[in-house]
Amino acid sequence: MSPTSTPGFSLAGLRAIFDRWKYLLGLAAGLALVVSTVVALRLDNIYSSTAVFLPTSPQSSDPDRLVEGSKLELGARAEDLDRVISIGESLPVAELMIRKFNLYEHYNQGAPGTDLVENRTLQEFSSNLSIVHNERDAIELTFQDRDKQLAARVANAVVAAIDSINQQLTLENRRNVLELYRQRSASLGRTYEQTRRALLRARRRYGVFGLEQQGRYLAKAVIETEKELRVAEGGGPGNAAGLRRALHGLTRADGGNLINLESWTQGADSVNLASTRLADLQTRFIAARGAYEQAETSLGSRVSSLYQLQKAQPATRKSKPFRTVIIVSSVVLTLVISMLVILLLELWRRRPALG
Repeated sequence: MSPTSTPGFSLAGLRAIFDRWKYLLGLAAGLALVVSTVVALRLDNIYSSTAVFLPTSPQSSDPDRLVEGSKLELGARAEDLDRVISIGESLPVAELMIRKFNLYEHYNQGAPGTDLVENRTLQEFSSNLSIVHNERDAIELTFQDRDKQLAARVANAVVAAIDSINQQLTLENRRNVLELYRQRSASLGRTYEQTRRALLRARRRYGVFGLEQQGRYLAKAVIETEKELRVAEGGGPGNAAGLRRALHGLTRADGGNLINLESWTQGADSVNLASTRLADLQTRFIAARGAYEQAETSLGSRVSSLYQLQKAQPATRKSKPFRTVIIVSSVVLTLVISMLVILLLELWRRRPALG
C-alpha cells in the first residue's frame, strides 16, 4: 500500500471496530431508550376535533332572494372557498377565540398585555388550527388541544365566527339598500297623497265625479231638454222659458248647476290625467312599500352562509403523540449518530499513521 493512500474500512474491520465500542453503543442506546421513554410519557395527549362544512355564496344566501322564492344553493366556487378559509385564518378570528376561551392561561403564557405573550399565544393557537379544502370541495376545520372538550368547542366557535363575518360582508350594503327602499316608499307616498288631494280639488271645482257616467247623463239630459225646448217653442206642450233656463244650467258653468257640460268639458281632461296618474302612483307605492317591508324583514333575519355537514365532537382517542414511534426513532437515531462518531474517531486515530 502506498504511504499516501487512505486506508479504508472493510466489513471485517467495521465489525471489529463496533465490537470494541459495543458497550458504549449499548450504553448510548440504553440512555436514549430511558430518556425518550421519560420524555414520551411526559408528553400530553393531543386530541383533534374536526368540523366539516360547505360555503354558500353571498348572493344565494341573501334573504331578499329567499323571500322572492330563490333557492339556497351551495357555493363550491373557488372564490367562496378561498374567502371562507381566509376568514378562518385571519387575525381577528384568532384574537376572538383566544379571548373567548382565555387561551393565555390555558397555554400557560402568562397574563395578556405584552407583545411577547400575545405573539406566543397567537402562534400556538395558529399551529393548532388547520383549515383545508378537501377533494370533495368541502372545508375541514380541525383544532388540536390536550383538552378534548375544549378542542371541540373551539372548532365549532371558529365555524360560527366564520359564518358571522361572512354574513357581515353584505350586511352594510343591505342596510343601504333598505334605506333606499324606505326613501323611495316615503317619496311615492307623499306624491300619491298630493295627487289624490289635487284630484279631489279638481273634481269639486269642475263637478266631475264619474267621467263615463256623467258624460252619458249630460249628453242624454242636454239632448232631451233641447228636444223638449224645440217642441215648446213650436207651440207644443211645455214651458219654453223654463226649458231654456234648464238647458242653460246644463250647458253653462254660470247656469247654477254643479254638474254642467262646460265645467265637465273643462275638467274632464284634467281629472282623467290625474286619475291615471293616481292609479299609477298607487301601484308603484304599493310595490315600493312591499319591497321595503320585505327588505326590512330579511335584514333582521339570520340566514346561515355555511352548510355544516359535521359539527366538531370531542375526540374518542388521541391524535398524537405516537410514543412508540418517538422511542424507537430516538434509539435508532442515537445508534446512527454514535456509529458515525465512532467512525470519525477511528479515522482521526489513524490519521498520524498517514504521515
